Amino acid sequence: MAFVYAETVDELGPARDPASAVSWGAIVAGAVAAAALSLILLMLGVGLGLSSVSPWGHYGTSAATFGVSSILWVTLTQLLACAMGGYLAGRLRTKWVAVHTDEVYFRDTAHGFLAWAVASLATAALLTSVIGSIVGAGVQAGASVAGGVAAAAAGSEIVKSDSETGPMGYFVDSLFRKDLNTASAAPAAPLSEVARIFRHSIRTGLLPAEDVRYVGQLVAQRTGLSQQEAEKRVTDTYARAQAKLTDAQTAAREAADKARKASAYVALWLFISLLIGAFVASLAATFGGRQRDA
Repeated sequence: MAFVYAETVDELGPARDPASAVSWGAIVAGAVAAAALSLILLMLGVGLGLSSVSPWGHYGTSAATFGVSSILWVTLTQLLACAMGGYLAGRLRTKWVAVHTDEVYFRDTAHGFLAWAVASLATAALLTSVIGSIVGAGVQAGASVAGGVAAAAAGSEIVKSDSETGPMGYFVDSLFRKDLNTASAAPAAPLSEVARIFRHSIRTGLLPAEDVRYVGQLVAQRTGLSQQEAEKRVTDTYARAQAKLTDAQTAAREAADKARKASAYVALWLFISLLIGAFVASLAATFGGRQRDA
């Protein structure tokens, strides 16, 4: 019977390793470690970034410096976290018996890559939760350095301000300035009505001739100017207000364009850093696997 059993074994070939080619326990352990370290380093980077950004001019770091340092920190975070996760995935996996060296190298590389993939998905899930709101606050603080929000709000502030406060009030008041040496006491001009006329015309882009004539009459009564001079003051003041609005809208568009380009650069660098993380995790897994089999 022993002789027959030996022949059967020879015919079937050498015994195969019953262990699975994928050690999910090691992969999950490496991914959890990588995600935890990545999260800790990311929170540290947000804290350091917020401490270096000042809301006051000429203090703290500039927007460009803040952006470059953020990119470098995210890349460093990927390197450290993925290296640890890949090393643990390779070091903690089960030893494969009777497996060729090239196959072991491939499996270790795959374990590191899978650990990186699971860690990336876990980190993305965490960043979309409450922790994401904390990180998002840091991003908004960095974006405020560029001043895009203030530029975008300037145009609407001119249009919506009333006759007493805000930029529109300034332009309306400038209409009714008169020489202090003039002794005549003109009746008070309806400033709120003039402000409403200007706001409506700025929205449409054109000040009608009848409005120019009417507001010119009010200015002439208040300042003692002639009708022609008053109408010229009205058109000049309206042109200044319209130019101010145009400048604000241009600044808002430029700020939006800068924000769009910054978002594209950030997405590109995140892509590059993730690729670097995948490579480092795979390489670290092969190093950990060799130490495991040594």
